Amino acid sequence: MLTLASDFGSPYPAAMKGVLLDRLGDVTLVDVAHDFPRQDVRAAAFWLRETLPYFPPAVHLAVVDPGVGTDRAALAVRVGDHALVGPDNGLLLPPARRLAARQGGDESDVEVFDVAYDDPDSHTFHGRDVFAPAAADVHAVGVDALDGIDRLTPLTDDDYVDLTFPEATVASDEVTGEVLVVDDFGNAITNVPGDVLADHDEATVNGERVPVGDSFAAVSEGDQLLTVGSHGYVECDVNRGRGDEAFGLATGDAVHLEF
Repeated sequence: MLTLASDFGSPYPAAMKGVLLDRLGDVTLVDVAHDFPRQDVRAAAFWLRETLPYFPPAVHLAVVDPGVGTDRAALAVRVGDHALVGPDNGLLLPPARRLAARQGGDESDVEVFDVAYDDPDSHTFHGRDVFAPAAADVHAVGVDALDGIDRLTPLTDDDYVDLTFPEATVASDEVTGEVLVVDDFGNAITNVPGDVLADHDEATVNGERVPVGDSFAAVSEGDQLLTVGSHGYVECDVNRGRGDEAFGLATGDAVHLEF
C-alpha cells in the first residue's frame, strides 16, 4: 500500500499518482487528504500523526512544502514496517514517532535518510518530480531494504529538521495551552490533555464559563462545550455549529482554562 497526503487540492495529486503507477504498475494507492491547510506544516503533521498509525504497513508519501524549489532536503523515514517520504521541514517526524509508539517502540526506532535527487523538471512541483519517484523507489525495494538504495544516506538527529508540538502548562486549577488545529467542522483542537477535564462539569475558557461534556449531544444544539476529541486533547466545540467562531479562536491562539 502507498498513501498520499498533501495540501495540493486538485489536480496536482493526479500527477503524483501517474508517476507512481508508471513506475510501480499495479499498486494500491490510498488518499489520506489533499486539503490540508495550505503551507501549514504543523497542521499537516498533526493530522498525519493522528491518521497514519491506523494503516497497515505502507509507504506514506506526504508533501506540504512551503520551501519547494529551495535547497531544503528530501527525506525518507523508516519506522518498523512503515516508511514516510517527504520534505525536510519537520512534517514527517510527529507521525513517525506515533507510528513507533503504536508498534511498541520509541524515538530510537525512527530512522531518517537523506534522499539525493537530480535537478527536477519543475522547481515548483517537487511532489511529482522528487518525492513521488523517491516513494516509488522505497516501495519497489521494500521498507526493510532502504539501506540498499544508493541515493539514501542515513542521518543523525542534528542533520534534519524536527517538529514538536507545544505542551500545555497544567496547574491544579488552571491550564494554559493553544489551538493546534481547527478541523473542517470548526472544532478548535487544543494541546490541552483531555484528562484535565476529569471530574469537572464546567470550566472557564478565556473568561467564558462553558459546560464540559462527553459528546456534542451533552448540550443543546448551538451551545458551546468543552469535550475530549478522539486524539485525546480538549476541544472547544459547538453542538452542530462551529467552535472556532463561537469561542473566537484560530490556530495558534492561546487558550486559558480555569476550574
